[in-house]
Amino acid sequence: MEVTVKNLKRYYSERLVLDVDDLTMEKGKIIGIIGPNGSGKSTLLNIIAGLDEGYSGRVRYDEQPIDKEIYKEMTIVFQKPYLFRRKVYENIEYPLKIRGIKRAEIDERVEKIIERFEIEDLRDKKAHLLSGGESQKVSLARALIFEPKLLLLDEPTSNIDPESIKIMEREIVRFNEETGGTVIIVTHNMEQSDRLCDDIVYLEEGKVGH
Repeated sequence: MEVTVKNLKRYYSERLVLDVDDLTMEKGKIIGIIGPNGSGKSTLLNIIAGLDEGYSGRVRYDEQPIDKEIYKEMTIVFQKPYLFRRKVYENIEYPLKIRGIKRAEIDERVEKIIERFEIEDLRDKKAHLLSGGESQKVSLARALIFEPKLLLLDEPTSNIDPESIKIMEREIVRFNEETGGTVIIVTHNMEQSDRLCDDIVYLEEGKVGH
């Protein structure tokens, strides 16, 4: 899914926090959004995700405005993920259940992604008992399982152990290569953006820099 932004402005009270004239994030690429703290990275991601409507300008998804059908084809993973107070397995299967996927296919896909994320030991654990790194892995696994056309990630690997970061980065790349889904990732980690990203959007004081 291609995302285009035109003449985007976002104010908080009277302060202009985001001012993007023209930005295209190409379909099928991994795009990094980087910049100093307070530069508007998460604000831009939330607008793209349809979670912040208090802006002027235009955001398009494959040249279409956001609607229910487009919204079903995207997902966002936050720095502090929200998981249901249920078992890990139930959390991961949820996007497939609400889309009416048959039980046999759900089980097959959940087992495969649990194995890929190396979280077999967490399958029956209650999600609210997970560590931060475990929660991040489960949240990303849940996001990837239905193969969205647009995956939005807000600092998905912050404050977790190197091995978990390695697994998550591997699965982000695998998702992109196998499905052609677009990935937009906010990160403060320059090394991570170099490893993962095809294109970089640099924000400073709400504007796209070069």
